[in-house]
Amino acid sequence: MANETVFKRYKGNPIVSAKAVPYANSIHNSAIVQFGKGFAGVFRVDGKDLYARLHVGWSKDGIHWDINPEPLKMKSGDPDVIVNEYSYDPRVTRIGSTYYVTWCNSNHLGPLIGLAITKDFKTFKQLENPLPPANRNCMLFPRKINKKFAILHRPSDRGHTPFGDIFYATSPDLIHWGCHRFVFGSVGVNGWQSTKVGPGPVPIETDEGWLLIYHGVWTSCNGYLYYAGGALLDLDKPWKVLFRTKDYLLAPHEPYERVGDVPNVVFPSSAVVLADTLRLYYGCADTCISMAEAKLKDIIRFIKAHSF
Repeated sequence: MANETVFKRYKGNPIVSAKAVPYANSIHNSAIVQFGKGFAGVFRVDGKDLYARLHVGWSKDGIHWDINPEPLKMKSGDPDVIVNEYSYDPRVTRIGSTYYVTWCNSNHLGPLIGLAITKDFKTFKQLENPLPPANRNCMLFPRKINKKFAILHRPSDRGHTPFGDIFYATSPDLIHWGCHRFVFGSVGVNGWQSTKVGPGPVPIETDEGWLLIYHGVWTSCNGYLYYAGGALLDLDKPWKVLFRTKDYLLAPHEPYERVGDVPNVVFPSSAVVLADTLRLYYGCADTCISMAEAKLKDIIRFIKAHSF
């Protein structure tokens, strides 16, 4: 059985709710990073029209947040590359002094990945959409691998996607992407990751490999349930899976994870490493954001001990 003592939930959960933005119906599945002497984030804010938009937020401690009530505005040198009004589930990766934002953008063909850069979380420059539709989850690795930018992504469809596998790809220039490699997919006909999987927070480099926290989905008689699992990927060939959890790391057990706009959802979306501790931020029931912490060594030990 999974040992949920690996992650300890913050006693003050949830840390972000719809109250943080006046027009919000919910705030969840967001990206948080260390920035300056504190933290910054790109947040998914679903308005009272139930449209998802990206907002910027700042915090001194990563727990108490000041989120801009106005949606994030991006600059683009190409009128054909725009942020769709419906944009969601961002990730943020720092490479050098630049922060790279990926999110689920969209066009008339369906969901696709958007890409932008910022250095100050005030000015954002949108780049070419890196992948064609349909695709919903994507993040960059925090350094180049074999001299190329690298991503994990999850091809999708135009619906709710009753399937999903994780893929790896590289690019020399953030525009031309190729060398797509299968990483891993769903498992079996039952269980917490039997329907689909998707990459969560930006991978974390460790001596044991790239630590990936991912989400897995089980289709029950009451619909989809979302869980968090973990994997270790080869440092030089990240499409090679060294270990992957058979048991989940975190499950929707608490009331704020069970009850919401979409019940029974734990959606890991960002992680910050503070000394020897990993702080995991995750969306709850598509309604709010919570936080849990674990020692890095304990997460790695759990993944290796509970692997396929």
